[in-house]
Amino acid sequence: MDTMRDRFISTASQLLDEEPRLAVVLADISADGFAPARRSHPDRVINVGIREQLLVGAGAGMALTGMRPIVHTFASFLVERPFEQVKLDFGHQDVGGILVSAAGSYDWPAGGFTHMAPGDVALLDTLDGWTVHVPGHPDEAEALLREAATGDDRVYVRLSLQENRQARPVSGGSGFSVVREGRRGTVIAVGPMLDNVLAATEGLDVTVLYATTVRPFDAEGVRRAAGAATNADVVVVEPYLAGTSSAAAGEALMDLPHRVLGLGVGRAELRRYGQMEEHLTTHGLDPQGLRERITGFLRP
Repeated sequence: MDTMRDRFISTASQLLDEEPRLAVVLADISADGFAPARRSHPDRVINVGIREQLLVGAGAGMALTGMRPIVHTFASFLVERPFEQVKLDFGHQDVGGILVSAAGSYDWPAGGFTHMAPGDVALLDTLDGWTVHVPGHPDEAEALLREAATGDDRVYVRLSLQENRQARPVSGGSGFSVVREGRRGTVIAVGPMLDNVLAATEGLDVTVLYATTVRPFDAEGVRRAAGAATNADVVVVEPYLAGTSSAAAGEALMDLPHRVLGLGVGRAELRRYGQMEEHLTTHGLDPQGLRERITGFLRP
């Protein structure tokens, strides 16, 4: 099966044929994959080289002319390094575009800490007006990208090598979906965390919500699930910085007695880079680690 990044390349290449206002801006990453599309659309597939501030600025400049730019590189080079350009060139100028990242929090540990971006969603959360998609399967990534391509807003699509075995129907406007219903609490699984959350909560009397669009946050869906339970406690399991959505979950339940536990990537830098699966386990995001913390939190 192809990866989310593979699917992004094939889908975006096809969209270039279908949508004349669409453009793809690269900073060397995935340039080989887009080579056929660049030959077909040399004026709408632009590789600026390893110049990430220029990458974002060029995309925003295209948006000012009425184009719909898809701006792509690794998450650390798309959100963190050129953050000022994301804030000013897109946000301050109030233009739309699609940022599509790869490599997630620690997908390529051999690349070192420079290629890790567990704080990308939290950083983008400091800005107004961004829709954030975190697909858990290549099919979901394709559906969300196609939906974003037809709009005019600011969208961040976070791709990863981590993925669930099964795709689920997704839409940026549909909110969180109910995967399992229970009475003792609510667990929100974001994107590629769903399979591990389902394994971790097997046999537990909890509701599991699946989130592929985390901004805007589906406050009503969380409130509905928590209100139907015997307590309104919520666990948010995210594939990036732990606690990124805890405040949003708390605000959704502010007039109900509740507790919120945010699980995700810790702040400590893991200097023995190892493999992606080892990072997952070290951060307690494997089924065993999740079950221990979820049961400990929800225990009466």
